[in-house]
Amino acid sequence: MELAQSKQVHELLTAFLLLILANLGFSFPSGSQGNRQWHMTSDVKEVAGKSYDYIVVGGGTCGCPLAATLSEKFSVLLIERGGSPYGNPLVIDRRYYGFPLLHTDKYMSVAQSFTSQDGVGNVRGRVLGGSSAINGGFYSRASEEFVGKAGWDKKLVREAYEWVESKVVFPPFFLSPWQSVAEFSLLESGILPYNGYSLEHIKGTKISGSVFDVFGKRHTSADLLDAGNPKNLTVLLNVTVKSIIFHHNGYNNETRAKGVRFIQSNGSLDETYEAYIRKPKNSSSRGDVILAAGALGSPQLLLLSGIGPKEQLRRFNIPLVLDMKGVGQGMQDNPCIAILVDSKPQNRLPDPPQIAGITDDLKIIVEASIIPLSSNATRVNVAAKIALPSSKGMLELNNTDPRLNPSVRFNYLASEKDMEECVKMTQLLNRIARSKSIAFFLGESKQNKLTSTEFGLRKFCKQNVRTIYHYHGGCTVGSVVDMHYKVYGVKGLRILDGSTFSESPGTNPMATLLMLGRYQGIKILRKRETVSGFNAKENT
Repeated sequence: MELAQSKQVHELLTAFLLLILANLGFSFPSGSQGNRQWHMTSDVKEVAGKSYDYIVVGGGTCGCPLAATLSEKFSVLLIERGGSPYGNPLVIDRRYYGFPLLHTDKYMSVAQSFTSQDGVGNVRGRVLGGSSAINGGFYSRASEEFVGKAGWDKKLVREAYEWVESKVVFPPFFLSPWQSVAEFSLLESGILPYNGYSLEHIKGTKISGSVFDVFGKRHTSADLLDAGNPKNLTVLLNVTVKSIIFHHNGYNNETRAKGVRFIQSNGSLDETYEAYIRKPKNSSSRGDVILAAGALGSPQLLLLSGIGPKEQLRRFNIPLVLDMKGVGQGMQDNPCIAILVDSKPQNRLPDPPQIAGITDDLKIIVEASIIPLSSNATRVNVAAKIALPSSKGMLELNNTDPRLNPSVRFNYLASEKDMEECVKMTQLLNRIARSKSIAFFLGESKQNKLTSTEFGLRKFCKQNVRTIYHYHGGCTVGSVVDMHYKVYGVKGLRILDGSTFSESPGTNPMATLLMLGRYQGIKILRKRETVSGFNAKENT
């Protein structure tokens, strides 16, 4: 069956399912631009020179729920370097899962490709919704241990997760044929117990939630903006922030972020505009510039703004604002090994993961998918990642254009511990790929066994290590930001995204980043209310 015919069958089944569910009284959010009330524009002149209570840089997985929450009480400018996801079938439709990763360009594609210094290809989200608009949509919470180590309020964390889940997360109405096979193959390979449907990070094999609804429509973090106050929310698209504007008070020896400089994403680097943080009557209750530009974007923007190792800034003639060694340090990406289980490309429909296998020590996580190689060819794969790698790398500038990628090295498998874990992971994948379930699904004989020697497996790991797109670090808590995500040594500047993580939470970081935007938004609102109440008492 040709891929086009597969899509027609998919559309007919979806329409039939839609009719059945409608008769049963089910309804689902449309996730379309038609319901939008908040203001979205690409006209920089609408924003240039204006002031806001908060400026959020990056309309991605964390930035959208953060902006929505802050807008409940304050004016918010959300700046996104990419365009809108709405109306783009490559983003919204499940049947095109993986396609945006095949079509990238220098400035405007919804995914921006980069290759780390390790030689491993990777991508960044460049669209409102960020990586939640281009990933596999798999939604799974962080472990209780992760929440405890972060020092978060457990009750508020749960409430924030549930807020997100009530709006953009869906249990699967059914498993696709390949996901059902993957489920059996994980159990057959000993990844036990079977947990059924669960959003929790627990050992064994489970079905989890997804941002794809039952009709195959993706609900990105941008959908969460509908929960904000539309009167207080402005979303500026196709604009890249060039640097943060600082004010230094010599009397108090205090540096404060007071706004941002930005350019059109496909415009001239020299044609800059500015927006500012509003100065309220009570200056102790002023808002912030909040970076939510991702694990590459946020450290890059700090460096371009003069915060980072002074030797590096000097090389690019960037005026020093603050010498901070930790910026760009502690970069990590979870090493991944993927095994293609079919013998050659086919024209099956792309299929994002619905199943995860988590080993009993929580150190290896397995997922399966069908990924596109082109517009008319796909491959069936099983992939696993090392959940807690010890190898770390670094990020540095290699130019002063904020639209271009910085230089990053993750140092995959540099530590002996990571290499040993990769050997175990590859042995597990070998068992899964050679399972009876997969052989039956493919209608092929079992997969050829990989080399079983220690030397051969180590060589295989080195030659085949890849990304699973869960990179993090560069502005970690305790190094660049404090536990409230405030940048050390600077007033009015916070960072909220994967750059602050020293490990990737759960099976996939998306759920926790969505939660974190809501969680920290509420924490900021509560703090502002406390300060306002205290000052009101003082003035009476």
